[in-house]
Amino acid sequence: MRLLICIACTVLSAFASAAPAAAQKITIAVVPSIPGGTTYVALDKGYFRDAGLDVDIERVDSLGKAVAVLATNHVQVAQGGINAGFYNAVAQGLPLILALESGSSPTYHQILLRADLKGKIRTPADLKGRAIGLSSPGSTSMYEVASVLASAGLTLKDVDGKNLAFSQMAAAMANGALDAAMEVAPFTDRIIEQKIGVPWIDPDDYIRPQPMTSVGYIVNTDWARQNRDTARKLFVALARAGRDYCQAYHHGPNRADIINIFLKHGIGTDRDLLNRMSWQSRNPNGEFNVASILDIQSFFQRDGIIQRTSPASKLVDPSYAADVAKKLGPFKLINTASKLKGCR
Repeated sequence: MRLLICIACTVLSAFASAAPAAAQKITIAVVPSIPGGTTYVALDKGYFRDAGLDVDIERVDSLGKAVAVLATNHVQVAQGGINAGFYNAVAQGLPLILALESGSSPTYHQILLRADLKGKIRTPADLKGRAIGLSSPGSTSMYEVASVLASAGLTLKDVDGKNLAFSQMAAAMANGALDAAMEVAPFTDRIIEQKIGVPWIDPDDYIRPQPMTSVGYIVNTDWARQNRDTARKLFVALARAGRDYCQAYHHGPNRADIINIFLKHGIGTDRDLLNRMSWQSRNPNGEFNVASILDIQSFFQRDGIIQRTSPASKLVDPSYAADVAKKLGPFKLINTASKLKGCR
């Protein structure tokens, strides 16, 4: 009997040692937006599971708010709009770096005019002294508007900038508190459809260098260094979802499927609007335009929003995009008839 018990113990021990270790828990903080929806695509499509990853997604209001929890490794990765808070954090030596691009030109952002000002404001020079909605302080919307104003020899100091959430700009326009607004989809579409404002200027026409990078995944570098294989698997999984997004961006056969995932996770509530609106582009490999990252940083320093700058090597880790290109190969567009720029 003792012999049988010993044999049983040996067999159970062998099975236990052969059992795979539980996947490490990874938490990604995401700003809910059309570009941010790709993280949910990776979850619902099983790309994290395929890579042997156990991923939780937490929603945050802005990338700036995620920086503190990211730096302390309460979350390992965060996705959202690149802002001055990121540059400040890197300059302070916090363990953060941009790992994968997830939003760039064409952005389909618009500077909208209040409907009754159509024809009265004709050029960027006419914005002098006008009230303009600029989203949150330190956001890239400031950089976009500043690039337009620079074409007329103006700066943000020459206008009355109002920091409002994108969702609040329609009401501010309607009551006359704003003359113009730097808006993003789907709020752009709603303002135009409700005849509160009219489309006027696409900042992409004024911004150099192009493409402008505005959204990205930031990783805790301490965690990534200790978990290199896991980090690389994670970003390849996210890039797979990014490529699905690009197919849908070009109105490929998966567009309805991607919209379903967006709706399921609260990325918009209006199916028809999501389908007809323009989505922001991205690089299929997650590769950053480093020149754009540096130019945005320079703007924030000139405007006094950040005091110190960092070299490109501290801001961007290009190895993740290079790994994506190697693992996934060239991106092949399904809807080859698409005329849309970007996401190629």
